[in-house]
Amino acid sequence: MASFEIWDIVKVPFPYTDRPVRQRRPALVIAAGQLAEEYGLLWVAMITSAANRGWDGDVLISNNRATGLPIPSIVRPAKIATLDASDAEPLGKLPSRDRVSVAKCLAALLAPVLASQRRRH
Repeated sequence: MASFEIWDIVKVPFPYTDRPVRQRRPALVIAAGQLAEEYGLLWVAMITSAANRGWDGDVLISNNRATGLPIPSIVRPAKIATLDASDAEPLGKLPSRDRVSVAKCLAALLAPVLASQRRRH
């Protein structure tokens, strides 16, 4: 099984939210490391065509050459899935300059969860 790191772009059977189908598509690894080592899992964010209708928080990928993606694409941090690492095929890496934008969006989406935990302790 290949080893993956945060910011890797992979091809995976990403689940749809509106129908019981999985389609092999690109995704961005947002959690690996211990998650992959102990459980064989990856957390990934959807990557889709930049031609699709945009969502708040979408991040345009600035340079497709390093990514292994054939068309202009965006990372959609609002769509996250947990998948078996063994189902992932490596494609490339997210360009460094796009990582800050993706991280900020993920942090904003997770802020309410983290804040509720802080209030409990």
